[in-house]
Amino acid sequence: MYKILKAEKLADKIYLMDVEAPRVAKSCEPGQFIIAKLDEKGERIPLTICDYDREAGTVTIVFQTVGASTTKMAELQAGDSLEDFVGPLGCASELIDEDIEELKKKKILFVAGGVGTAPVYPQVKWLHAHGIDADVIVGSKTKDLLILEKEMEAVAGNLYVTTDDGSYGRSGMVTDTIKYLVNEKGIKYDHCVAIGPMIMMKFVCLLTKELEIPTVVSLNPIMVDGTGMCGACRVQVGSEIKFACVDGPEFDGHLVDFDQSMKRQLMYKTEEGRAMLRLTEGDTHKNGGCGCGGN
Repeated sequence: MYKILKAEKLADKIYLMDVEAPRVAKSCEPGQFIIAKLDEKGERIPLTICDYDREAGTVTIVFQTVGASTTKMAELQAGDSLEDFVGPLGCASELIDEDIEELKKKKILFVAGGVGTAPVYPQVKWLHAHGIDADVIVGSKTKDLLILEKEMEAVAGNLYVTTDDGSYGRSGMVTDTIKYLVNEKGIKYDHCVAIGPMIMMKFVCLLTKELEIPTVVSLNPIMVDGTGMCGACRVQVGSEIKFACVDGPEFDGHLVDFDQSMKRQLMYKTEEGRAMLRLTEGDTHKNGGCGCGGN
C-alpha cells in the first residue's frame, strides 16, 4: 500500500497528491510517469510525475476527474492509501541526457495547457536547478482553472500566462503567445516542449513546424499494462508505430498523427460512460436507457 501524505484540490476537477513511494522517488526523472490503482479491482490509471522528493521518498501527482476511477480517487484524503503505485515508467525527458553546457546555449520554450502544466513543471524545475532558465507559456480556459502558477513562476525564466476567455494574463490561445514571442519580440527558439490536451498539442505543432522550431510532445493515451504488451497506447509517429508507455511518452510532435490519436481516444468513451453511470447511480442503474443492460 502507498500512503497519501497530502491531498489537495487545485481547481475544479483538478487534484494534487503527495504519495509515499520511496523506490519510485529514488529513481524517477522528469518526463516519466506512474500507474496508480485504487484497490485490488481498480482501473490502472497512468499519471505523469509532477514532482518528487528523493530524501522524503515522495512523489507528487496531479490528475483531473474524467471518469469513474479518477472521481473515486479524488475522494481519497491524506492518510488513505493506494493499492498500487508502479513506476517510474516510460522514458525520461531527452533534455536530461544532453550536455549541460550545450543546453545552456539553447533557447527553450515550454507550452503547457490545462493539466499539462503538471508534467511541464518538473522539466522546467530540473533545468532551473542546472542553471538553465526556459520560457514557459501556461494556458488555461479561465483563471479559475489555472494551476501551479506560483511554483512555475519560481523556476521559469519568463512565465507567460494566457486564458482563453481573457479573465487572467494574456487573452487567447497559447499559439497566440508563441506568435507574439517569435514574430513580435523576435525570439528564436531552438527547442519546444508542448504538453496538454491533444488538440492543443496538434495546433502548437502545426505552428512550430511553420516556424521551424523542433518540438517534442508528451502523450498520455489509454494504457492497460504500461509495459508495451497490450498495444492500447500505440501511436503513429511518422512511418512507425510506437507505444507511448515504453517508447514515450515523449515524441517528435511534427511526426505524430494527432488525428488518429484523437480518434483512438474516443474508442473508450462508451465504456467510460457506463462506468460513470455505475458509480453515480449504483444499484439503481438497471437498463436506464443507455443500452448497457445495467452492466
